[in-house]
Amino acid sequence: MLDLSGWREWRVGAWRGCVPTDCPLCEARVCGGRLCVGCAAGLTPASGVGRCEVCCHPLIEAGCPDCGGDPPAFDRVVAAFDYVGAGEDLIRLYKVRRRFHLSAMLADLLADAVLRHAPAWPRSTILVPVPARREAILRRGFNPAAEVARALSSRLHWPVHPALLHRAQEGAKQALLGRVARLRALDGVYRCEVPPAGAHIVVVDDVLTTGSTLHHVAQLFRA
Repeated sequence: MLDLSGWREWRVGAWRGCVPTDCPLCEARVCGGRLCVGCAAGLTPASGVGRCEVCCHPLIEAGCPDCGGDPPAFDRVVAAFDYVGAGEDLIRLYKVRRRFHLSAMLADLLADAVLRHAPAWPRSTILVPVPARREAILRRGFNPAAEVARALSSRLHWPVHPALLHRAQEGAKQALLGRVARLRALDGVYRCEVPPAGAHIVVVDDVLTTGSTLHHVAQLFRA
């Protein structure tokens, strides 16, 4: 039987790219819900020279202060852009102003970064979004990481498995804590299920600061 799913996805993507929209940051006229050229240029790529090859943070001096002494449990971070300037404005629109539709554009930017980092990924790659706190979901009406993962799944054709990671308890709000306090506060917050045999797990989150959440989740899956 002929599988037309790829054709349908291409057709929907092509149609979406032609729809007139406004740039979410400056409201200039664009197409497909994208950023205008000027605002896109304002994003700082989270890659290149002077970055830690593991956690992606900028290196101020030789060696990464986060990964040098105590290596993280995850293999590496791939980020679409830095959380500064236009990047911070974009994430705030998405999370604070609840611009749900931006998940598609953010997934496009992240997919581009993923393919630039490594064009060929294992066929067993799966996506697992970080679950949000219940209070945050009730306030926003959606889980930002889960929606980006869902859109990223259609871009990269990797299955998304949200049920593999869930919250066992609410836990403290991470934005109010430092690195050490974040790691302590995460004890018992998340619980993971057994992933498919041989799966390569890509954990999807909306913002990475200290990397404590990603480190903790990676520990759970490795265990």
